[in-house]
Amino acid sequence: MSIPTSTRAAVLTGHGEPLHLTDLPLPAELEPGAALVRVSCATLCGTDVEIWSGKMSFPGMLPMVLGHEMVGEVVAVGESTRDALGREIPVGARIGWSESTCGECHGCTVLRQPVACSRRGYGFLQRSDVPPYATAGLSEYAYVVPNAAKLLLPDEVPDTWAAMAGCAAKTVLRAYGRAGGVRPGSAVVVQGSGALGLFATAVARISGAGTVLTVGAPASRLALAAEFGADATVDVGGTGSEEIAERVRELTGGHGGDLVLDFAGAPSVGREAVAMAAQRGTIVVVGTTGPADVPVPLGAVMGKELTVVGSLNGDIADYHEAISFFRTFAGRMPWDKLFGTPSGLSSASGRITAMHRLDEVKAVIDPRLP
Repeated sequence: MSIPTSTRAAVLTGHGEPLHLTDLPLPAELEPGAALVRVSCATLCGTDVEIWSGKMSFPGMLPMVLGHEMVGEVVAVGESTRDALGREIPVGARIGWSESTCGECHGCTVLRQPVACSRRGYGFLQRSDVPPYATAGLSEYAYVVPNAAKLLLPDEVPDTWAAMAGCAAKTVLRAYGRAGGVRPGSAVVVQGSGALGLFATAVARISGAGTVLTVGAPASRLALAAEFGADATVDVGGTGSEEIAERVRELTGGHGGDLVLDFAGAPSVGREAVAMAAQRGTIVVVGTTGPADVPVPLGAVMGKELTVVGSLNGDIADYHEAISFFRTFAGRMPWDKLFGTPSGLSSASGRITAMHRLDEVKAVIDPRLP
């Protein structure tokens, strides 16, 4: 087949504005290690919504193509293009991919932590008005740069699950890893009832937690949390921080959460996490991405001898683990309930605003659809 020279894409030109459907050029030649992929599925993430709304912004980032959870069919490859496990990527293969790393900086070589790469690059951080133009998910074709973390995908993992593994799922699994995992029979409190919070609820249940609590809103999300393994839920709508923490303590026999994970990022989350954590409990901060300073009661951290851990997204190891997780636990949870009905690029604006209104958990865009 002939290699396309341009692609239709949904471009963000202004925060809070509708995405602009336009044609973007594609590279005439593929670099060694690169791939050109026809996108078959992009699942929208909370980060996409935050960028669209302007909550997450920095000078010079626009225009851009959103979407960093995606899979697709390889239509062309550069010389020596392989996935993260060293497997050759042939034309026609189905792959997923995530951020690029340089492999040369202190984070990559000394710390050996790709998330600490000083030149870490997501597809959505590529401006759409300069080469290579289209590297993200809301595009018919995407240019996968040489240093992007690519994975050949097993047939039994559906597109939506595989796409979500590229950010949301790997972020959750890394957070649990940073906390040292779930102690069997312990109390786990998940702050947030979006896609990450719901997936984290499922992971806690599958991992052997004795009590799993999901704290969030709206009621429809909390009902879904019960289907993903929550023993009880706490609705934060119209409820003060102390009341939320007190309810968590009640549901854990006055003990509190042995492991509390922040997937919400609201300004009050830090204080609430400390208040609802058990003595010598662990708090993992994942969802607090905004620029505002958030006060945390350090006296209580000291008095309870809490462990506070930060966890930033995930790397290729977490990505691979997320794919394996979905393969292993395919039948354990109603994973498909996390995803909306697929729609084309022309519907991307409506779907991202629906997520912003909390009307759906995870929108799905199939650029092959009209």
